[in-house]
Amino acid sequence: MKNDPKIETWKEKWHEIIYEADSKAGKTFDLILIVAIIFSIILVMLESVEELDAKYHNFFNIAEWVITILFSIEYVLRIVTVKKPKQYIFSFYGIIDFLSTIPKYLSLFIGGAHALVALRALRLLRIFRILKLVRFVGATNTLGKALKASRFKILVFISAVMIICVIIGTMMYLIEGDPSGFTSIPRSIYWAIVTLTTVGYGDIAPQTAIGQLLASLVMILGYGIIAIPTGIVSVEMAKDKAPNIHLNTLSCQNCSADNHNDGAEFCYKCGEEL
Repeated sequence: MKNDPKIETWKEKWHEIIYEADSKAGKTFDLILIVAIIFSIILVMLESVEELDAKYHNFFNIAEWVITILFSIEYVLRIVTVKKPKQYIFSFYGIIDFLSTIPKYLSLFIGGAHALVALRALRLLRIFRILKLVRFVGATNTLGKALKASRFKILVFISAVMIICVIIGTMMYLIEGDPSGFTSIPRSIYWAIVTLTTVGYGDIAPQTAIGQLLASLVMILGYGIIAIPTGIVSVEMAKDKAPNIHLNTLSCQNCSADNHNDGAEFCYKCGEEL
């Protein structure tokens, strides 16, 4: 029995909106998604501040439930609009989408699990696809042009560092809590930034063995992160000529592969017609 053409058309339209950013609807969808993610992260951060939570607890709770339901609908749509749902479910983004959706539901059964909503920060990686950074990678032999050409890479790097700080700060807040001075997620993120950048004010410090182990890993990671911006600019300066790369955000409905060349009619991975 063949699939209903109307259902197939509906799936194709929503697949284009959800998975691709070249169309106006796709760009709007991704923009709304990113704003909702940022708003949700801000909510859970503010909720961890006792004074604000005591005053606006009901608002925080209702707002987070609304956002969680919206993301749940989005997750289901991503599954039903692809021909091979397993490809998406077990992909990197599929796992991240799932992990970022379930914390609020888990909070009904496990106290404090809602703080794991900070994992939603990882979904901001989708902004890489919208910006299509590969279009803007350029290089010259002068420092000024090198900095200009690498500004988007540096922006991506800074965004990645902030995501790491949000996740590490949330983990520290759950591990240490008030006794060690980690009284809220924003304060814990402050500690993560100070530690990751090797500044080390020492005003707050982990007291538990697990917290100290995590802090040690953050300190070691900090040494590697400091060198990255210099490497980005150096590589740009060393290039004589930037390659002309023209990619788009077309996503294959069959295997979910993206980053196809402009004008591509078939998927480079599975051969499905785009």
